[in-house]
Amino acid sequence: MSGSNLILDIQLFYNQFTKTEKKIADFIIQNTNQVLFMSITELSESCKVADASVHRFCRTMGVKGYQEFKMKLSLSVSTEEEIEQEKELTNENNDSMEFMLDKILQGHMNALKETRMLIRKDEIIKTIEMMENAKNIYFFGIGDSLLTAREARNKFLRICNKVSCIDDPHMQAMTASMAGPKDLIFIISYSGATKDNVYVAKIAKKTGAKIVGITRFLKSPLTTYTDALLVCGSNEGPLDGGSMGAKLSQLYIIDVLFQEYYKRNKEISTENNKKTSKAVVDKLY
Repeated sequence: MSGSNLILDIQLFYNQFTKTEKKIADFIIQNTNQVLFMSITELSESCKVADASVHRFCRTMGVKGYQEFKMKLSLSVSTEEEIEQEKELTNENNDSMEFMLDKILQGHMNALKETRMLIRKDEIIKTIEMMENAKNIYFFGIGDSLLTAREARNKFLRICNKVSCIDDPHMQAMTASMAGPKDLIFIISYSGATKDNVYVAKIAKKTGAKIVGITRFLKSPLTTYTDALLVCGSNEGPLDGGSMGAKLSQLYIIDVLFQEYYKRNKEISTENNKKTSKAVVDKLY
């Protein structure tokens, strides 16, 4: 592979592909911008092939996996929207700082609005009921999603004494292996395709633990194992990893869960909130 332009490589090597690889290549060429925001499961279903076939296609194109494939694909693409934005930024009549401020604000607002539209009441209620019945509640995440997991732990620790956040992927796997039907594990993953997350979910499923996924996609390797699924908004391109829009949409879901849990368990939540607040008040000047 030339390594400079993935789209060009696909076109150059097209006649050497298998029948299945050509189906994948055809869809990617015709829907390039859409593919940038699809999970591996969504792409495989759109092409009517198995996840493994998409993974093999990625290897054929000289990359290690689907996420690296999307990153190279993104580098090969310059969308009309990006071109227009660049024109606006370089326009002498435009205040670039003002444009940037408005652009970021609008992006964050769009992420939150989309998440609001994607939230399903029945999934929220199901999640809250599992939290109420759980003996232990764990929040897991990898990379940037770990920050959301920590924030979720910090928030619920004010009103509930059965929450914890495990940082290390190995410790997450060990914790999952010791979990049981009375335990609830939140796995936060934008893509739903991070190997560590899926591995932990697979282990937890075998032990009978309940699993809630907070992710961008309705279908991904992670969603195969979830008992409840909470979908966040904000499209994050392969080169936008760790975007604030994605984090805000995840945190919005956490806040919705917190408020609903508090409302349904108001007496004990209020009492615990007073205790935890009093415990740290002397640390403030």
